[in-house]
Amino acid sequence: MSNTADRHQHTGPDEGRSAFEGSPANALPLTASEDRQFATLAHFGGILGFVPSLLIYLIFKDRGPFTAQESKEALNFTLPPTILALATWLLSLLPAVGGVFAVVNALIWVAIAMCSVTAGIQVNRGRPYRYALNLRLLS
Repeated sequence: MSNTADRHQHTGPDEGRSAFEGSPANALPLTASEDRQFATLAHFGGILGFVPSLLIYLIFKDRGPFTAQESKEALNFTLPPTILALATWLLSLLPAVGGVFAVVNALIWVAIAMCSVTAGIQVNRGRPYRYALNLRLLS
C-alpha cells in the first residue's frame, strides 16, 4: 500500500497546480457563422431592451468584427427607447394619466420589437443593418 504522504509530495514549484492557474484568459476569435449568430442575437435581444445587446457588445466586441459592429448598432438603437419606456412605465402608475402612458409604453415596446426583428433578419442573412432613427451614442 502506498503512503498518502507520497501522493502529496511536490517535486517542483508548479506541481499540484491546476493547468489553468496563471495562464492568460484569451478567448478565441469567433468563426464567421458565430460572428453572424451573435450579431443576430444582439438585434433580436432588442425585444428585451438594451441589456442583451450591451452584454453581447461587452463580451464579444474583441472577438468578431461583425458582432462588434452590429451589437453597437443595436445598443445605440435600443438604449434611448428603453429608458423612455421605463420612464413611461413609471408615469403609468399615476392615477390620472396612467392609462395614456401605459399605451405609450406599449407602443414603444412594439416599435422596438418590430425594428429589432427586422434588423435581426437582415443581419442573419449576413447584411449589415442601420436603423433609420439612431442616436449612435457609441461610435
